[in-house]
Amino acid sequence: MALALAARGEIIDRIAASVGNRVITASDLDRQLRVAAFQDGVKPDFSPARKRAAVEAMIEQRLIRTELANSRYPLPDPAELAPAIEQFKKEHFKDDPEYRAALAGYGIGEEDFKELLLWQRTLLLFIQVRFETGVQLGAGDVEEYFLKTVKPAAEAAHPGQPVSLEDYRDQIERTLTGQRADRQMDLWLRGVRSRTNVVLHEEVLR
Repeated sequence: MALALAARGEIIDRIAASVGNRVITASDLDRQLRVAAFQDGVKPDFSPARKRAAVEAMIEQRLIRTELANSRYPLPDPAELAPAIEQFKKEHFKDDPEYRAALAGYGIGEEDFKELLLWQRTLLLFIQVRFETGVQLGAGDVEEYFLKTVKPAAEAAHPGQPVSLEDYRDQIERTLTGQRADRQMDLWLRGVRSRTNVVLHEEVLR
């Protein structure tokens, strides 16, 4: 009996990936798939493609967490999660028992959900501080995006109505800043990953 349980534990905690001296286990991956599905209100997808996408995101998370641990980036306050959780519950469930039953149905606990929300906030803050603050936009960048993307779409949606750049300037600046920050982060992640020993265990991702 003890041997059988030990064998079962070994299967559950097989290594899905290693990132330097850190590991992502099969149970870590399973929990990530379940809690993400819970947040999206969909059935958990354990297909090989979804597992691979999830483990790639988890690898990036490990790389970013290492950067956070080695630097003095601001971190979100976990106490900020309470209003977000209450809003989520209000939008998706009739009461707290139904919310708790849904968590149980997905095979996760509220702490798993809180951890996901906290990481999402941590990632957004990291991107803002590490990449968005360094983005510089020229007047020509904003005008070009307006003429090529925003103006045609606005004219198609509202024929005959005047379309002014000033009405969309703030939105365009946020969009372009976000796009450039994302590209910079992708380049940074590729560089960090190339210097880190990352190993995927394909048999766990099937």
